[in-house]
Amino acid sequence: MKILVIQQKMIGDVLTSTIICEALRKEYPDATIDYLVNSNTKPVLTENPFFDHIVEFKKEYQDSKKAFYAFLKKIRETRYDHVIDVYGKLESNLITLFTGAPTKVSFHKWYTQFLYTKTIKRSSDSITNASIAIENRLRLIFPENRITAEITRPKIFLTKEEKQKAGEFLESNGIKSKTPLIMISVLGSETKKTLPFAYMAKMIDVIVNTTGANILFNYIPNQEKDARAVYNLTMPKTQRHIHFDVFAKSLRGFLAILSHCDSLIGNEGGAVNMAKALDIPTFTIFSPWIHKKDWNMFEDGETQISVHLSDYLPGLFLHKNGKELKKKSLELYPYFKPELFIDQLYNFLNKNL
Repeated sequence: MKILVIQQKMIGDVLTSTIICEALRKEYPDATIDYLVNSNTKPVLTENPFFDHIVEFKKEYQDSKKAFYAFLKKIRETRYDHVIDVYGKLESNLITLFTGAPTKVSFHKWYTQFLYTKTIKRSSDSITNASIAIENRLRLIFPENRITAEITRPKIFLTKEEKQKAGEFLESNGIKSKTPLIMISVLGSETKKTLPFAYMAKMIDVIVNTTGANILFNYIPNQEKDARAVYNLTMPKTQRHIHFDVFAKSLRGFLAILSHCDSLIGNEGGAVNMAKALDIPTFTIFSPWIHKKDWNMFEDGETQISVHLSDYLPGLFLHKNGKELKKKSLELYPYFKPELFIDQLYNFLNKNL
């Protein structure tokens, strides 16, 4: 049997969807399992044993109809028996259709359901602490009565050499293993997913004052100006603990460095999901417009904690749907003062450092 799993979204989604491949590997140990993802997300999948091949969806396929058609022909030649389309957008709709696979499964959408042999309706209520994101992905494989038993965590696999090299890199930058090391997800993927800079700076001050930890900032090159703005808002004492210019030159390098951290704290996003996949404790701050229950994976109140403005000021969210909250996100963020969740942060630091 040849199985194709398609997930072309961002890193967090691609990583989370690896649980589908893991479940398929257990269910069909002799099958060939391929995982189709965008090229830029490939580093979180390297060394993963739960699929046989990574099928890269390159940017050129989006830019050139000719290149995309050539890709579709190649996919068809593979002759897949079973396709699971987790993405469910136009590109993956066409890929699924072109496979010619006898069995094609995806999430239910009234306008694309005819393309698939089976569609699954997402549940909006979780039945475990794994999160809706995990549970709904498993529904693409298992009947409802098996979901709880089949829960598993996304995993990232690093080699000993990668970890050793990252440790040596940290040592060479004066970061000793005896001192706690905390990664700060200082910025979200967009402004609407980023705690106000002053609030983030105040939180980092609290972390350093409480733990004396070394601090690394997680940001991408085009966010350096904003990351520096947060740094400049922290106290001089705090700044002496922040290794602003210590960062990896690749995503794989970042993962290896993250594996040496005692925790990751900050804005919800891909970095949080990567930390959880490396079994690193996380303290996550959700944007006001993101539904926490969708992505607070395996929250246990100790090693995995998340906070949302609605936890403290639910009245701000009455009679507002997702679209309204997204539009008002920047208006709601000023209410999300660190004082609201500071006690939870203290408890998290005490338990995990």
